[in-house]
Order: sequence, then C-alpha cells, then structure tokens
Amino acid sequence: MTRALWILFIGAAIVAIASIALARWPDVFAAGATANATTLPPRPPATAAPRGPERYLQLLSAHEDDVAVALSAIEDEWDDTHAVVLLETSRLTRRPVTHRILGQLARMTGQDFGLDVDRWYEWIWASAFTPPEWYPAFKRALYTRIDPRFDAYFPDTPPPVIRLDEVRWGGVKRDGIPPLESPSMITAAAATYLDDGDVVFGVAVNGDVRAYPKRILAWHELFRDTIGGVPVAGVYCTLCGSMIVYESTVEGTTHTLGTSGFLYRSNKLMYDHATESLWSTLEGRPVVGPLATEDISLASRSVVTTTWGAWRRRHPGTTVLAIDTGHRRDYREGAAYRRYFATDELMFTVPSRDVRLPNKAEILALRGPDGGHDTLAIEAAFLAERPVYHDVVGGQRFVVLTDGSGANRVFATGATTITAWDGTTQATDDTGRHWRVTEAALVRADGGARAARMSAHRAFWFGWFAAYPRTRLVHRASSG
Repeated sequence: MTRALWILFIGAAIVAIASIALARWPDVFAAGATANATTLPPRPPATAAPRGPERYLQLLSAHEDDVAVALSAIEDEWDDTHAVVLLETSRLTRRPVTHRILGQLARMTGQDFGLDVDRWYEWIWASAFTPPEWYPAFKRALYTRIDPRFDAYFPDTPPPVIRLDEVRWGGVKRDGIPPLESPSMITAAAATYLDDGDVVFGVAVNGDVRAYPKRILAWHELFRDTIGGVPVAGVYCTLCGSMIVYESTVEGTTHTLGTSGFLYRSNKLMYDHATESLWSTLEGRPVVGPLATEDISLASRSVVTTTWGAWRRRHPGTTVLAIDTGHRRDYREGAAYRRYFATDELMFTVPSRDVRLPNKAEILALRGPDGGHDTLAIEAAFLAERPVYHDVVGGQRFVVLTDGSGANRVFATGATTITAWDGTTQATDDTGRHWRVTEAALVRADGGARAARMSAHRAFWFGWFAAYPRTRLVHRASSG
C-alpha cells in the first residue's frame, strides 16, 4: 500500500478512536482536533506480510486480506516482548480489527483482559518486557500517520531515560492544544469576567505579579511569556493536576517549549522547538530525544493555587490573563475537563497507584535541594487544617503557610520556627519576633534575616506518585 493511501486511511482510524474518546470525555477532546474519515478503493489481495514494524502497521489497512495475513504472521512468530507493539497498533485500527487483535493477544499471552486496554498496559508494564530493537522506528512509522512532525520524537539514539512503551499518544496533534504565546494581560479592575471564587495560579517574579486563571489555562495547558524580565514557560497538566512555571533559559540557551501530543504516566510531555526532544512536565528535563542524555534541568518558580478574590486582595496591582486569547473556547469556570475533574477515574492509566489518598486528591509537591532525589507530598486538606506546618525535605527545613483560600506558600526557615501568622502578611516565630510574609521570602521585621521562598506546586496524588513512587506522603490519616 502506498504512503498516500496509508495517509488517507489513517483519517478513518483517528475518527474511530476520537468517537470513542469523545463519547467518554467530550469536553476534554474539544481541546484538540481530529481528521476526516476517508474510504479506500479496492485493491488486490495481499500475498505476504512484511517484516518488523511494517507487519504491525499492515493491521491499519482497510482491506481484510491485509489484516488476516498480518495477524497470521504475527501469531506464527509471536514473542511476548511484542505485546506492546500489537496493543499500541490496536489503538489506531478499525473497531472490528481492534476486537480481533485483542482476542489474538489474549490467546498468545495467556492473559485475558478483554477490551480493557488499561489492564493490558498495566500487565505489560508489570512484566517489564523489553520491546524489540525496532520499537522507536515503529513508533515513528505509526504516529507520523497522524502528524508527520511526530517523526522527530522517537530517534534510535540516544536511548531515552524513561520507558518508551510508557509514552502514549494523548489524542491530539503537536500543539493541538494550543499554547498561549506572550498572552495579553489586563488590570485587576478590567478583569470583570472573573468571580472572586474562580481558581487562579498566582506568580510573582522580580515584583511582576500576575494571575493565570485555571478556567483559561485548562484549554491551553502551556503559556510562553516573560515575567519580571525572566523568560518562562507555564505548564498546566490538566490530567495530573500540576501547574509549574519554569525558567526557559539554562546556561544561556532558551528552550522554547510546546505541547508534544504525548504523555508519560498520564503526565504531559513537552517538546522543545530546537531539537524536538520530549520533556517531562513534572521534572522539567528532557527524557526522550537528542537532549535526553544531557544534564539539563529547568529551574522552577513558585506558584500559588488560590482564588481570584484572595489574590486580588493581597495584590491589588496584579495583572491577570485576558479572556480574549485569540481562541474560541468555553472559558467559564469549570467548563474545561468538567467530567474528568468530577470523578476519580483516570483517562490514561499508570503503572502503579497508592490508595492512601484518592487518585485526584490534591497534594502540595516538594523536591529537596538535590533536584528531586528526596520528594515529599503533603495532602492539601491536611494543610488546610494547619495554617503553619514545619517539615524537612532533602535536609532543608521549611514552613508551609496556608491561608483561608487554601493557598500554600513554602519558605526555607532553617533553624527558625514559625509559630503563628495572621493569614496575610505577618508571621511570628518562637522567640516572639515578627516576620513579613512576601511572595519572595519571609523577611524579619528588624531586617536581620530572611527565609527564601521554596518552589512548590499542587498536583493530583496519582500523578505525583506515578512519577515518584518512593515519595514520602503526609496526610490526615498519618497524623493521627
């Protein structure tokens, strides 16, 4: 079959998948776009199956004889390490072919998870199979039928630093969920579209104070901007609930980041425009592609998840993202991902989960000064009951101050112990000295000391645990 015919056929495959996804998550998949179905003309029967990845790609054919020949050849030379290849291919086949593939997968592996794709993935990951050496070439060939730009994501070398079989297509093309580029900001007084209870992500860099409403970012997931003279990328992973602001420049190189269209453990993967490497959202480092083996890590800035009313009262001079983004979306509070946020169900499964908290329970995520070897998750509900909370991560002692809106601010206090604060601008230590609470630091009233702000952000428990399964968790049940 010619490449042109493959491209025509893949439209039908995408529509088949999108129709299933759209029925389950209609508000989510409105963020992206799908192709139009196309019917292929008749062709002569196939006589032999190709080898390697092309054998599996033949399952995408609209012609039954192609599919039958490929399935027979796959079964004759079956190896369990090919299970993920067959499963991944099935996500783009016509529904009747998908059913045949999963039935054959059950016969060949001795496992029977029916049509439950998540269970199949979980079994494959738990079995720790090593995919065939041509697996990167297979992923390139499979996904370029959706977007030719995906070809750059899966080079043969260097090796990825994550499992490539855990990198899953999220259902959209590159930047199909459109990032915001230097979006317009308006004054607080002009932001009449916001209500006091609307959730915003507050950021302050070098005195430049801004609010980015969740109701807008949920439709875009990424913005590129300059805040306080610092080039940044603000990344909101709707699936794992994290909002992180990264400095884009490392050692003189500015990395322009976009939305790749792929996920790792239900966590958004970014890509950089220069090398097209894939980057982890939670870690801020490249994990697949030319930069994967480079020692690159983006510095993160503090983000406050709060309400518009609380942020505006604290920072009356703040600017806020304008609702006129240049895109047509339903920017009402709670409209984006409404069904996803309303349940504890996952859209994309992960290798392991921890039942001490619900999947989508919000936690405050912290990493030690070593960059992530020591990690800590603190249940947001736990902190809401404790306006002042001290702990240690990576040898760094800190305090979390939580205000009435639920906003958490973390400061590296060292030997200082904060015993009280007024919920706004003043804290008191155990010697009776007063400290001024700012977005950058705790500043002792006499000017004798300051405790710098530590980077921290919210996330869903399942997403953080999937990335850091050895993380320490502090939650209400553990506190007695």
